[in-house]
Amino acid sequence: MVQKVKHEKSNSNKFIGAHGLQNIGDQIIAAKTVLPWILQAGGAPGFIIAMLVPVRESLSMLPQAALTPWVTAHKQRKGIWVTGAIGQGIAALAMAVSAMLLEGTALGISILLLLAIFATFRSLSSIASKDVQGRIVRKGKRGLITGKSAALGGLISLVIGVSISTWEKLQQPQVLIILMFAAGIMWFLGALVFRSIDEPVDPEADGGGLNKAWWKDTWDLFTENRAFRNFVIVRSLMLVSALSTAFMVTLSQEVGSDITGLGLFLVASGLSALIGGRFSGKLADKSSKNAMSIGAAVSSAIILVTLVAVHLGPDEVAPWILPTAFFALNLAHITIRVARKTYIVDMAESDVRTRYVGAANTLMGVILLIVGLISGVIAMWGASAALIFLAAVGLVGVFAASRLPEVSKRA
Repeated sequence: MVQKVKHEKSNSNKFIGAHGLQNIGDQIIAAKTVLPWILQAGGAPGFIIAMLVPVRESLSMLPQAALTPWVTAHKQRKGIWVTGAIGQGIAALAMAVSAMLLEGTALGISILLLLAIFATFRSLSSIASKDVQGRIVRKGKRGLITGKSAALGGLISLVIGVSISTWEKLQQPQVLIILMFAAGIMWFLGALVFRSIDEPVDPEADGGGLNKAWWKDTWDLFTENRAFRNFVIVRSLMLVSALSTAFMVTLSQEVGSDITGLGLFLVASGLSALIGGRFSGKLADKSSKNAMSIGAAVSSAIILVTLVAVHLGPDEVAPWILPTAFFALNLAHITIRVARKTYIVDMAESDVRTRYVGAANTLMGVILLIVGLISGVIAMWGASAALIFLAAVGLVGVFAASRLPEVSKRA
C-alpha cells in the first residue's frame, strides 16, 4: 500500500491524457455504432454483425483473472497498460486495412477476429489501469479523473458526428476507413503518455506467473467473499445501459437510417461523454453505489418512454427521439461505468484490488455472454422486446445497488 501519493497532479494529467486518447479511438472502433455500419455497408452477414458487441465486451474481461498474478508480479504495472495499448493500436489498424480491401463474409470474419484480438489486449490495459490509478491517485479524486478522460474522447466524437451529419462530402464509407486508421494511432500516442507516469515501485512484487487455476480462484472469491459477490451481482444488473444502446441503433435502422443517422448517433455518444464524464465522476466520488442506482433507474425509464413514443407516437417522432434516447442512455451508461470502476477501486487496496478487478471482469465476461444470448433470443420478437427485458433488469439493479455498502468516502 502506498502511504503517500507523489507527483499526484502530474500523474493525474498523464493518466487523463492517455485514457483520453484511448477513448478517442474507442469512439471510432466502436462495436455499437461504426463497426456495424461498415460491415452492413460491406455486405457482411447479419450474424457476424450481431456478435460484435458480445465479442468486444466479453473478451476484454474474460482473461483478467488468469492474468492477475502476472500483473501483480510486476513492481510497476504501467508497462502492462502500454503493451495492451500497442496491441489495440495494431488491431485497429488491421481492421482499417480489412475495411479497405475486403467485403462480404471475408470482411465480417476478419473484423470479428481482429476485434477479438483487440479486446484481449484491452483486458491487459483494463486490469493494469485500475491498479495504477489506485497507486497514484487518492480516494475522492479517482472518479473525476476517469470522467475527464471520457469527456476528452466524447469531444472528438462530437466533432466527427457533427461533420458526418452536416457535410455531404464526408458521408462516404472511405471517410470512416480513414478515421479507423487515425483511431489506431491514438493507442500508440496513449502508450507514450502512459509510459511517462511516475508510478511507485511495489517492493512486495513476487515475480509470479499466470494463474492456471484462474477459474477456481475466481469462483471461490465469488462464493466466499460476500462483498465481492454482491458487487458482481449489481454490476450484472447494470448491463441495461451497456446492451440497450445497440438495440436502439437496430430500432433506428428498422425505421430507416443512413450514414447521416450514424452521424447523429456519434453526436449523441460524444455529447453524452463530454457532459457526463465530469458530472458522473463527481457523483461517483460522492457515492459510487448511489451513482450506479441512479444510472440504472434512468436507463430503464428512458427505454420505456422511448418505446411508447416510437410505437404509439406519429412516424416523424422516431428519427429524432431515437438518437435523443441514445444520448441519454449513453449518459446513464457513463455514470454507471465511472461509478462501478470507482466502487471497485475504493473497496480494496493494492493487490487485493487487482484481484477483485480481474475476477469481477472475468465473471462479467461470462455473464455478458449469457445476458447477451438471452436478449438476442428475445430480440427474435423485435428490438423492442429485448429493450423491455433490459429495462426490467435495470429496475432490479436500482434496488440491488442501493443495498451495497458505502465505500467511496473521501480519505
